[in-house]
Amino acid sequence: MAEEPQTTEEPEAVQDAGPEAAAEAAPEVPAAASAPVEVVAPKERRARARAAKAAKRPAGTPLTPEERHAERAETRSRKAATRRVERQRARTKAKAAPSATPIAAREHAPRVQKTRQGVVVSDKADKTITVRIDVARRHRRYEKIVRTSNTLHAHDERNDAHVGDTVIVRESRPLSRTKRWRLVEVVERAR
Repeated sequence: MAEEPQTTEEPEAVQDAGPEAAAEAAPEVPAAASAPVEVVAPKERRARARAAKAAKRPAGTPLTPEERHAERAETRSRKAATRRVERQRARTKAKAAPSATPIAAREHAPRVQKTRQGVVVSDKADKTITVRIDVARRHRRYEKIVRTSNTLHAHDERNDAHVGDTVIVRESRPLSRTKRWRLVEVVERAR
């Protein structure tokens, strides 16, 4: 006399909903009652994978070219699927981020001349001014504000700018050995 195993019936809603809902509806088992999960180091995991792979075929029998090709194709398709998921995740992340193009990226586009704002430190030469460009930026690692400056020579056709003026200069073709900029406008006059 074989006894039939007793089955506990789940509510209809849980049965129709699928395995996800069934997992949610099932009472939670305490962690102590479940089997302990073995934590394996990556090196040990690779060693076990190699051993399992070697156990699949008899010792001393090399793979045929077709088997090697099939194994390689399977590995490549698995890696491609992983890459596809990562790329999709990166795309959605990029779409969520604001798409403001940084100034530096726009500035170095083809045929776009750079412009700089600075202070005139010398106007002694004829039709030439020396401009100091001050840059304050945050250090990438230490987060401290780092201030640097560099000077450049700009062409001033009308000798319009004088020492202390704040000016805007634009990149141009080489005008002399040191001049590669032209004066665009004087923003603020020195007092």
